[in-house]
Amino acid sequence: MTKRNKIIYWISTLWLALGMTSTGIVQLIKLEEEVEMMTHLGYPIYFLTIIGVWKILGVVAVLLPKFPLLKEWAYAGFFFNMSGAIISHLAMDDQLTELFGPTLLLILIVVSWYFRPADRKIVSVNQ
Repeated sequence: MTKRNKIIYWISTLWLALGMTSTGIVQLIKLEEEVEMMTHLGYPIYFLTIIGVWKILGVVAVLLPKFPLLKEWAYAGFFFNMSGAIISHLAMDDQLTELFGPTLLLILIVVSWYFRPADRKIVSVNQ
């Protein structure tokens, strides 16, 4: 892995971790704005707790060394969560500003996943 790719990986991964941790905490404490948004999108409030817990666990999985299969699941969960948020806002005809956060996180997910080091990838054994 080149030095450039390592830098891209760690910058995107740290920003992703920060974004997912901060939004996960906001969802866990059920900040009033988050409750209003979930209600507006038509989701039950208990989804905030579920999503918040999974985001924080996903951050731990992505940052821990080893466990490549767990990392794949965490990246997939992040991807489904953020793409689902984008689709939900589009379905409700929300303003484009509502798409900024989930879109930025979606980009960080893809960049972090793409540039992850070999020791953080699942090794395929061809027989």
